[in-house]
Amino acid sequence: MPSCTGCNLTKPPLRSKVAVTGVSSTFRRRLEPFLLRIWYESAQPWQFLLTPLSLLFGVLLRVRRVAYRRGWLARESVAAPVVVVGNISVGGSGKTPFVIWLVELFSAHGYRPGIVSRGYGGEATYWPQQVRGDADPQAVGDEPIMLALRCQCPVVVDPVRARGAQALIESAGCDLIITDDGLQHYGLKRDLEIGLIDGRRRFGNGWLLPAGPLREPVSRLKECDFLVAKGRAQGREYPMKFVDYTLVPVAGDRSPEEPRLFAGSQVHAVTAIADPESFFASLRRLGMDVIEHAYPDHFQFGGQQISFGDDLPVIMTEKDAVKCRSFAGANDWFLRFSIEVGDKLDQKLINILEGRKSG
Repeated sequence: MPSCTGCNLTKPPLRSKVAVTGVSSTFRRRLEPFLLRIWYESAQPWQFLLTPLSLLFGVLLRVRRVAYRRGWLARESVAAPVVVVGNISVGGSGKTPFVIWLVELFSAHGYRPGIVSRGYGGEATYWPQQVRGDADPQAVGDEPIMLALRCQCPVVVDPVRARGAQALIESAGCDLIITDDGLQHYGLKRDLEIGLIDGRRRFGNGWLLPAGPLREPVSRLKECDFLVAKGRAQGREYPMKFVDYTLVPVAGDRSPEEPRLFAGSQVHAVTAIADPESFFASLRRLGMDVIEHAYPDHFQFGGQQISFGDDLPVIMTEKDAVKCRSFAGANDWFLRFSIEVGDKLDQKLINILEGRKSG
C-alpha cells in the first residue's frame, strides 16, 4: 500500500480499559437486543417512553441541516471527486462490502481511490491515521482494517472527514475519495451520495433514535443520487446480493476452502455486527448447523469468546476476524464474499464521474 507521509503511523497509547470492558460489554449485550425489539418488533410502551427524546433528536437534526445550508457551519471541498456511502439507519445495510465493490470498480477504470472512515470504536487520540492491514483495531476500529486488507488501497480514519480526505490526496496521491458511512458528515462536500438500505428490516418502526433505528428521517433518502438495497429492492433501489462465499482461515497458512467443507456439520458462529441474524442465516443457507454466539457491534474479542471447549469449527465475519488474528486457532475461519449490484449501476457511476471529469 502506498505510504501516507502526512498521516500518523505510530500506534497511539491506549487508555487502560480492563476494568471497564466487562461492565460496558455486559451492558451492551443486554441493551442491544432490547432496543432491537423496540425498533423492529412490538414494544410500544417503551417506544412511547422514548418518543420525547426522538422528537428532541429530530429538532437538533433540523437545526444542524439549516446551519450547513445557510453557511453557519462550514462545508469543505477537496481537489478530487467525493463519493459518499452511508445509510440513515443503525447498522446492517451492507456499507462495507459495497465500499469494497466501489474500490474495485473505480480501480478497474483507472482511478486511484482512497477511503476515509470514522473508525468507529477506535481510540486513537490524534488524526488523521493511515490504516494498514496490521493496525491495532482498538486504535482505528475493525472495519477500516478490513477495508485496507481487502481493497489494497490507501485508507485513512479521521472524525473530520475533510481532513482525512485531504490527507489521502496530498500524501497518497488519491484522485477519488470514498467516504465510508459518511452520509451524515456534512462538513465534506460530495459529488455523489449513495444510500444503503437493509431490504429485510427496512426502517423498522420509522422513528428516529432512540425510539427507532433512524439517524435521519426516511425523506433524507430522496436527496441521494442512488439507493442500493441489501436483499429485496423497492422502487428506484438497486438490488445488491452476496455471492462467491469462501471460508478463509483466520490465522495460519491453510488455504481457503469452499463452504461445503462444513455443510451438514455443526459449527460455532461468532459475530459482533449490527445484524447478526443475517450472518447466521447465510451460514444456514450454506448448509451448516449453526450454534449462535452474538456480541455487540464492534465488540473487542478476547480468546475466551471464540473458545468453546470442543473441536467444532468456529466461523466469524471478515470484520470480526481482524480482531482475532493474534489468538485464533487452527480451526477458526471467516466467511468472505463478494457482491453483485443489478441494473448496471456500475456503468452509470462511471459515466457520471467521467462526464464530470470531461466537463
